Amino acid sequence: MSMQSLHRGRLIDHIQLVVKDLPAAKRFYTAVFEALEIPLGGEGDTYFWADELFISTADSEAAAGVLTGRHHLAFQAKNRAMVDAFHRAALASGGQDNGAPGERKYHPGYYGAFALDPDGNNIEAVYHGEAQRSAPSVNITF
Repeated sequence: MSMQSLHRGRLIDHIQLVVKDLPAAKRFYTAVFEALEIPLGGEGDTYFWADELFISTADSEAAAGVLTGRHHLAFQAKNRAMVDAFHRAALASGGQDNGAPGERKYHPGYYGAFALDPDGNNIEAVYHGEAQRSAPSVNITF
């Protein structure tokens, strides 16, 4: 069997989604982040954030008055049960099914689920199978 190596964690510094309905987005993302054991990092009147994802209204200072277009974001899950929990949480909190949990043909062991958030973004949770990480996360101090 051939070995495959994936690296995650250095390409993206942060992503901003500019949404039309911040309370609906916060309900959706709070639920799926709880399922994925990702805490909210902070919030204000026109935004909230978790890890590398920043979500704001169009009138927030960082948005320049423009909604973002449709995006695909894939969040890492620790196991298949977490992918299943993500999908349930997404649908229960205003998301639409865009692919039930299951094996995908991307590579052996790829288990994912998809939901559209309230703004139509394709949000995925994926478990790549049994693996060891070199570090649980990267901390930047400056």
